[in-house]
Amino acid sequence: MNILHQEPRIVVIGGGTGLAVLLKGLKKYTSHLTAVVTVTDDGGSSGRLRAELGVLPPGDIRNCLVALAETETLMDKVFQHRFMQGSGLEGHNLGNLLLVALTEITGDFVSAIKEVSRVLAVRGKVIPATLEQVSLAAIMKDGTTISGETSIRNYSAAIRQLFLNPRDCMPVPATLDAIMEADAIVIGPGSLYTSLIPNLLVTGVAEAILKSPAMTFYVSNIMTELGETDDFSAADHLRVIMEHVGCQLFDYAIVNTGVVDDERLLRYRQERAIPVNEATDEIARMGVRLLCNDLVSDTDVAWHDSDKLARVILDTLAAAENKAQGLGG
Repeated sequence: MNILHQEPRIVVIGGGTGLAVLLKGLKKYTSHLTAVVTVTDDGGSSGRLRAELGVLPPGDIRNCLVALAETETLMDKVFQHRFMQGSGLEGHNLGNLLLVALTEITGDFVSAIKEVSRVLAVRGKVIPATLEQVSLAAIMKDGTTISGETSIRNYSAAIRQLFLNPRDCMPVPATLDAIMEADAIVIGPGSLYTSLIPNLLVTGVAEAILKSPAMTFYVSNIMTELGETDDFSAADHLRVIMEHVGCQLFDYAIVNTGVVDDERLLRYRQERAIPVNEATDEIARMGVRLLCNDLVSDTDVAWHDSDKLARVILDTLAAAENKAQGLGG
């Protein structure tokens, strides 16, 4: 068994449910976690707050803070509470409102996140990908340019290329510091075009990952996603990232080989989603090493199992450490 001799410094980059799932697993093994979270969401409660108050969308940040909380408490449940009725309140999440209120009280979003981190006893740091009011735009394969994350998701044609407005938005300096000091950098799982790639388009982020001495991992999704990755293989995901950043960023690709049961498959087929093809030979030809495991959670959705996914990353880091120290493994 490979054992790490100290808690590794891990940077995870993404957004949405996938990032929160990964953080829940990793926090059991290290407190040196930095989550870099996309801020292009313009739908739901986050989108309404962004449009009405001009704040950064708090939803993905909130989910990561709750995922990294030391233990599940009543405050975690309060933070995730969603109002089901009430004029102006219906659909809003209480945690989103608290983050917005703290931003106004403290004067900036980063300070608001730090205050919530203290209240929830968060293991690690959560950092927005940028503090600028950035929006996502895409050139579709039919030549149309679409602005806004929600509009891109809902458009009928496939995506050819993403870009940010403004294109030269800058990262939070702490993001670049964390990337350069990391032992591991993990991108995914999550929506390829709307949760992962936007972070890599922020000025200097992809370049920092390339320069970092950290081991780099891409976590492939278990299922395809309607409107984003229809019929995509794991290799297709990697290829699209490479096309957007101009280089290959990853040492390893983590690919699920577990079976999604028929009951869950039936529900996903209604959303026109299918299991992501492993495409292991194609990934190997890209020069990316494969880590293939049964990673499917024992739930009613085809998500990654938090602990299984974390163990793949931690075991790979430990094996590399042991090899460097001449311990085998």
